[in-house]
Amino acid sequence: MLVKDIISAIEAVAPTVYQESYDNTGLQVGNPDAEVTGVLISLDVTEALLDEALQRGCNMVVAHHPVIFSGIKKLVGRNYVERIVHKAIKNDIAIYAAHTNLDNMLLGGVNAKIAEKLGLVNTAILDPKPGTLSKLYTYAPIDIADKVRDALFAAGAGQVGNYSESSFNTPGTGTFRPGVGTNPAIGAPGGERERVEEVKIEVLVEKHSEGRVLKALFASHIYEEVAYELIPLSNANQHIGAGMVGMLPTPMPELDFLAFVKQQMKTDCIRHTALRGKMIEKVAFCGGSGSFLLPHALRAGADIFITGDYKYHQFFDAEGKIIIADIGHYESEQFTSEIFRAVLNEKFPTFAILLSNINTNPVKYFC
Repeated sequence: MLVKDIISAIEAVAPTVYQESYDNTGLQVGNPDAEVTGVLISLDVTEALLDEALQRGCNMVVAHHPVIFSGIKKLVGRNYVERIVHKAIKNDIAIYAAHTNLDNMLLGGVNAKIAEKLGLVNTAILDPKPGTLSKLYTYAPIDIADKVRDALFAAGAGQVGNYSESSFNTPGTGTFRPGVGTNPAIGAPGGERERVEEVKIEVLVEKHSEGRVLKALFASHIYEEVAYELIPLSNANQHIGAGMVGMLPTPMPELDFLAFVKQQMKTDCIRHTALRGKMIEKVAFCGGSGSFLLPHALRAGADIFITGDYKYHQFFDAEGKIIIADIGHYESEQFTSEIFRAVLNEKFPTFAILLSNINTNPVKYFC
């Protein structure tokens, strides 16, 4: 088992192309070709966590939060980041982080785990992410069109929501004249202009599948020069984006729901705005720092918005239209370790995948 094998399993669920621009997802320390003796999973990377990894025979740490966000110019132990990186290098411990790419996934992501803990149904992305879809147009002779379509579908093209193998096909006539030195599938080098009955194939392609889909196109086609256009779309991807919204199977009184959240999310304290005297049914939420999503929660008609890291003046933005409930950053994301463990155990069922025993939350409560 190599470091890159662990990475591939995680990125199959949360491709790095979906991380935010400010983020630093990926392998932060270590050699991707190194052998892995064991993987320790945590929300954060701390010096104590590296000690735990050494004690438990793990030479790879998988975390949600990157330990390196900005450039490091020196490794002289001036702060915890430098000390962690130095210690990891010294002890040959690889550090990998899947952060906002995992946050942004509708299926199997951080917010999906929150929805699971709260028993929410009919969930959807709160702020779908644009710029992650493209339309592929290509052209194939009628007799190989099925072969090309099948190859594109197998590579991940044609996925529209919960529908797969979606395409639009238009018959037409293609023309070309093979030049001298070409190796045409139809016609002769330097020959006359050819007319071929073709099918124009249109399929939707998600950003993380683009390279794989184009490779499949070229491999399945008979033309020496394959005609295609890959056009970026402004359509929002309903499976990728920030935050989520879902429904409670049965509406709950506000205080009962807050008590339920406190229990399910294992938080010591919930800071919230004034109650509205209404039942809670539609719930908007975002793991980590999600205050920027309040307008989306309001537009979605949510009764409550659950997240972390709310500042004093931001609570006024509720304006009696919604309940804002701050359950804490760590508390909202603490179950992310379960996601990593499930993904890796499914892929490598006999390998040592361990959850850290350390609570890395830097915030303590005096109640």
